[in-house]
Amino acid sequence: MTLAHFLDGLRCAVCGCLDVLWLDPVRGLVECRECGHKALCVPDAGEVV
Repeated sequence: MTLAHFLDGLRCAVCGCLDVLWLDPVRGLVECRECGHKALCVPDAGEVV
């Protein structure tokens, strides 16, 4: 089971749809539920997780 968080107010860079992005913090992955595009996100080096 994965805990994904809805990213409100953000737009997909590929398809341009609004409010369709989900963040999977365990995998460091952002996914568009409309077009299926995925992107890896890397936290800042100084940021405490």
